[in-house]
Amino acid sequence: MVRIQFAIDLHYDLTFPGTDFVFNIHAAKTAAQTVVSEQLQISQPVLPTIQTDPATCARYLRLTAGPGPLNISYQATLDIDHHVGAPDIIGETLIARLPLSALTYIYPSRYCQSDRLSLLAMNEFGHLPKGYRRVEAIRTWVQRQVTFKSATSSSTTSAIDTLTDRVGVCRDFAHLMIAICRALSIPARFTTGIDYGADPALGPTDFHAYVEVFLDYRWYLFDPSGTAIPMGFVRLGTGRDAADVSYATIFGSATSPPPLISVRALTEPDRPWELPRHRPEALSTDAAVNPL
Repeated sequence: MVRIQFAIDLHYDLTFPGTDFVFNIHAAKTAAQTVVSEQLQISQPVLPTIQTDPATCARYLRLTAGPGPLNISYQATLDIDHHVGAPDIIGETLIARLPLSALTYIYPSRYCQSDRLSLLAMNEFGHLPKGYRRVEAIRTWVQRQVTFKSATSSSTTSAIDTLTDRVGVCRDFAHLMIAICRALSIPARFTTGIDYGADPALGPTDFHAYVEVFLDYRWYLFDPSGTAIPMGFVRLGTGRDAADVSYATIFGSATSPPPLISVRALTEPDRPWELPRHRPEALSTDAAVNPL
C-alpha cells in the first residue's frame, strides 16, 4: 500500500460574468484508491457541485464564476492498495465476453484512430501470444519509437501525428499505445493522474497521462512514456482519449498560468505504507468486472 499526498492550485483571471467551469482534479474513489482526507478552497463565493461518473469513478467539480480572479485549491491524502497480478497468466478478454463498460474502449476516437493502424498493429504484434505480455510489448515499442520532448505537440496532435513525428509528451505516447491496442481489439483507455517520480529535469510536477488496458476482466496500468512511476499514480479521470479528461473545461473567456502541482509519498514506522517503485508485476486500481 502507498499513501500519497498531493495538491493542485489553479488561478484564472476572468473578464465577464457567468463563466462556467468543469474541473476534473478530484481523486477518483475506486476499489483500490481510498481518499483519506481532502480539502477544496475556492476564492469566489460560488455554489460548486461535485458529481461522480458511476462508470469511471471520475469526480467533476462544476461552478459558475464572476469577473475577477478565481483561485481553486485542492489537496488530498489517499491510500492506494493495488491489485497485483502475475503478467504471464493474465490473458486478453474475448470480444464476446467484454462487459458493456469496456466495449466503448475498442472503437476509434478523436485522438486514437485505431482504424488506420490495423496493418501496423498486426505486422508488429499480431504474431505475439495474446495477453499482458503482448500489451507490454506494445508499450515498449511505443517508448522506443517516440522521443519524449516538452512542447513538441499541441491539443490537436493525434496518434497518427505522433507516429509520423516520432516525438511528443505523455498524452501523445498514451494516444499511440491506445490506438494500437484498439487496432488489435484490446480495450484501452486514457487515464489522467500526476507524474509521481518524474525526473525534475523534465520540468515542474505536472498532470500525467497514462493508459489502462482491459485484460482478464480488470483494468491494468501502463505508462508508455516511461517518465514516472505507475505505483505512485493518483487516478483522476478516465476516458476514450484526452478530449474526455481535461483537468479544466472553460465555457467563456479566461486567462491562466500553468497549474501548480505537488505530490509526495508518505511513510511512517509501523505503518503499511511503502515508497512507490517500479515493479515487474501487473498493477490495477480497479475491481474485477464480472464477465458477460
